[in-house]
Order: sequence, then structure tokens, then C-alpha cells
Amino acid sequence: MTRDRVALLCALGVDNFGSGLFLPLALVYVTRVVGVPLAVAGTAVTLGAVGALAVPPLAGRLVDRVGPRAVVIGAQLLQAAGAGAYLVADGAGSVVAAAVLLSAGQQLFYSSLFVLIADVAGDGPKDRPFAQVGMVRAACFGLGGLAAGALLTWLGDSAYRVALVVDVLTFFAAAMLLAFFVRLARPHRQVCERSVRVLRDRPYLALIVFSGLFGLSLDFFLIGTPVFVLDRLHGPAWLPGVLLALLTLLTSVGGTLALRLTARLTRIAAMRLGSALFAAWCLVSLGVLVVPEGWRVGYLLVATLVFAAGDLVFGPRSGALAEAAAPPVARGRYLAAYQYAFTVAQVIAPAVVALFSVADWLPWVLVGACAGVAVAGLGKLGSRLPASAVAPGRS
Repeated sequence: MTRDRVALLCALGVDNFGSGLFLPLALVYVTRVVGVPLAVAGTAVTLGAVGALAVPPLAGRLVDRVGPRAVVIGAQLLQAAGAGAYLVADGAGSVVAAAVLLSAGQQLFYSSLFVLIADVAGDGPKDRPFAQVGMVRAACFGLGGLAAGALLTWLGDSAYRVALVVDVLTFFAAAMLLAFFVRLARPHRQVCERSVRVLRDRPYLALIVFSGLFGLSLDFFLIGTPVFVLDRLHGPAWLPGVLLALLTLLTSVGGTLALRLTARLTRIAAMRLGSALFAAWCLVSLGVLVVPEGWRVGYLLVATLVFAAGDLVFGPRSGALAEAAAPPVARGRYLAAYQYAFTVAQVIAPAVVALFSVADWLPWVLVGACAGVAVAGLGKLGSRLPASAVAPGRS
């Protein structure tokens, strides 16, 4: 592994440790430390996230003009500014401003990160580098979450500010690691402004849509599982955390193993398998409603294994396919547009979770149906994408 790749993994690990430390506590910080009511706090943070949706197109053009490293460094500094703004927030208005800064930095980061990973990885398929990055980020985010729990245990409410300060420092540290230790040998390509437009590339737009259907399952797991377990099943308070910890553990150690086990599959076939596993997870999870109460904890742990398998199979392949299918002169714009697959899913997921108030089965059926549509749609899409991107080394 090259020095640049090691430095990049270290920077991303530091970044995600800080994110795991504070992001799960963001709403609690706003309510307990800033003193904003929960309903207002939720609205303020959501407004910040929506306001940042305009960032990816700008980020894509910046990446194509100045290269990904500079944009990722700028994103880290912008996130540091957003987290720092939370420190001085004293009401709903300042919380919105902080949320806009932090969300804009996150959008800028994710819109440029995968181009940087691809450039650091050099020539050849990017599946393994994406898998390694996913493993490091998952592990460090989980460690950050554990550290947050320890801080709350030791320091009480003062831990919220400590976690936020550390988060700011990790953003700066990650930016410095990228600035001083990551050097890209690949020369920057000049952008031909009129030669390539993402909105005219229908196969790539379809890839974004089908990946978004997959992304909905991811966000539904993260925010829907606690609601389903606690409010609908009236399960133990510790169970959602255990399920999330199990997912984090599996994704932090299983990325490269999943690649080896699916090495004979094309990227499209692996993504279809991952989506099928997500559909199966929805069906299995729905089955918990008829399982005896004493068996439910073990049953949901097994269901999480199915979900983790889908995530491990789909995740690295989707990023590698999105990067390989993008025209070289417009990778920044294409991968920034691809980020909308997951950004829109984040916006939609809370509304899907709210459907638990209508019927316990309804969100599961909806999310499972979306995963099924992704399986079918990806099957038809494979022949319309570049063969070298779908099956590298076989074309």
C-alpha cells in the first residue's frame, strides 16, 4: 500500500472518529445545551440539510477544475466551521446557520471524496480501495460512538461540548493530513465544458436512481430501526444500539472478504445481489411481528446479518461502477451527481419511517419494493453502461 493511500485512510479514519463522536448527539446537543425545543431543533437541522442540496453541482465543477484533493480539504475546513458554529449557537437561527455550514461541508466532502480515492488508488479497478475506505470509516465511526458513550458516562452533560470540540479538531487534523501527506501523481485533466452533461446521460441517471433505492434501505435501517424496535415492538432500550454496533462491526471487517466471495460477479450482478439481500432483510424483519416475544432479540440480530451482507456486497461495487462509468473529463460532475442518490434518500427516509404510524408493515413493504425495483432495473441497465465499467478486465 502506498504512502498516499495510508495517509488518506488515516485522514478518513480521524474524520469519521470525530463524526461518530458528535453527529449522533447533534439533536441532543441542540436541545440540552443550546436549549432549543426538540420540534424546533429537528426542523432547524433539517432546513440546514435541505439548504445544502445545492452544493453537489458546484462541488463537481470544482473537482473537475482544481482536482479533488483541494476540494476535500476545503470540505473538511467547512465542516470544522459548521461544527464550531454549533459551539456558539444560542437559538434556532444560529442552529440553522450551523447546520447549513456543516451540511454544506458534508455535501462538498462526499461529492469529491470518491474522485480523490480513485486518484490515490491509481490505475486499475477501484472496488478494493473503495472497500478498504468503507471498512476504515465504519470502524472509526463506531469507535467515535463508543467514545461518545464513555464521555457521557464520565462527564454527564458537559460531554456534549467536549465531543463537539474534539469533532472540530478532527476535521482540522484530517485536512492537515491530506494537505501534507497526500500527493497525487495523476495530472489534472482540463474540462471540456460542452462535451459532457450528466443530465443527458440517461444510463448514468438511471444508475443514480437505482442506487438511491438502495440508499433508502441504508437510511431506513439507521433511523427506522430504533422507531420500530422501541415504539412498535416495545423492545429493550439497548437493542437498537446493539443492532447498529453489529452492523458497524461487520462492515468494518468484512469489506474485502465480500469482494473476494463475489469476485466472479460483474459489478451490476453484485449490486443486484446486494439489493436482493436488502429486499430479503425487509421480508425477514417484517416476520418479527409473528415471532414470539422471547425470540425477537435473536431474530433481529439474524436479520441484521442479512442487511450487513447486502451492504457489503453492494457498497464498494456501486462506487467503483459510478467512477468507472463516468467520462474522465467530467468525473467530478458525474460523481457529485451520483451523491444525490444518497442525499435524496436521506431526505425521504424520515417520511417513510413516519408510515409506522399508519401500519407496522407498511414501511417494510415500501422499502422492500424499492429494493426489488432496483434488482429489476439494474438488470436492464447493465447492457447500457460501458462494458469496461460493468465488468473490468472482461471486455
